Amino acid sequence: MKLNLQEPITELGQKVYDLHLLMTIVCGVIFVAVFGVMFWSVFVHRKSAGHKAATFHESTTVEILWTIVPVFILLGMAWPATKTILAMRDTSNPDITIKATGYQWKWGYDYLKGDGEGISFTSNLSTPQPQIRNEAAKGTDYLLEVDNELVVPVGKKVRILTTANDVIHAWWVPALAVKQDAIPGFIRDTWFRAEKTGTFRGQCAELCGKDHGYMPIVVKVVTEDEYAAWVEKKKTELAAAADDPNKMYTVEELTPRGAKVFAANCAACHQANGQGLPPAFPALDGSKVVLGSQDAQIHLVMNGKSGTAMAAFKHLSDTDLAAVLTYTRNSWSNATGEVIQPSDIKMAREE
Repeated sequence: MKLNLQEPITELGQKVYDLHLLMTIVCGVIFVAVFGVMFWSVFVHRKSAGHKAATFHESTTVEILWTIVPVFILLGMAWPATKTILAMRDTSNPDITIKATGYQWKWGYDYLKGDGEGISFTSNLSTPQPQIRNEAAKGTDYLLEVDNELVVPVGKKVRILTTANDVIHAWWVPALAVKQDAIPGFIRDTWFRAEKTGTFRGQCAELCGKDHGYMPIVVKVVTEDEYAAWVEKKKTELAAAADDPNKMYTVEELTPRGAKVFAANCAACHQANGQGLPPAFPALDGSKVVLGSQDAQIHLVMNGKSGTAMAAFKHLSDTDLAAVLTYTRNSWSNATGEVIQPSDIKMAREE
């Protein structure tokens, strides 16, 4: 069992680690000194030993001392802490800028500036469901593993912009000494410069709903050459996966993709069998919404529903939205035979 903070891999993280030890030692020494004197005084000067209570009061010298000494102790603690906090807020001149968007319950990453600019992906929990349901042995990184890691190069200043799509989340990786709230409608920022390669794990640190514990953060720090190779591979994959916005799909073409999108974004609430968890998360199997107007379902999924747990999913691509909507209209006992095209989604966005 670890009793201390995670081993830091950044210069600032080391300062935070050292400050934590310094403050713990200072507070520990004060605790032992104050309570030691108090208990010694109570025991040695107890009434049963023949002592009588003193009747004096007021001592200007003592009062000055117990005011001045704590002030100097607090100033001594505040000085290095303030310097470290100011350094943590200095997000100027980054080598790479990445936006981290919190969703219920996953993270989206957009590489905005620097090497890798243009790369975007979502990062979902990848722990197998049998492990979560206690039907299989739990892995080493149980609930701390994702399908897409955030990859950054070692020795580069990485600025992280945080925001959220639905509720307040927090991007927290202890080894990087980074914890920043992600708030809908606001952009906050933080930064780190990793000094060693490896895989470092964190969690959303803000209670954000039913599956709050299921949105881990994994940062993979690699060498510059490995990062360049990853960027090239990722851009090739994104180019290959780019969809033709004018293509007309069949139900059979869209439903397999829709099943994957549903599993990654919808199954946590509406369940893989479409039965949901009423009343918070209604069933989609036999749902009047799913079997009703296409336009109404598109609007609901894209924009969410105020006052309910239904979040907006307009961040998904047109084809992904078309696929998942087509999947819900043709799965379980739903058999509309209808297909929603990416062009329908594009038209809805423009309205």
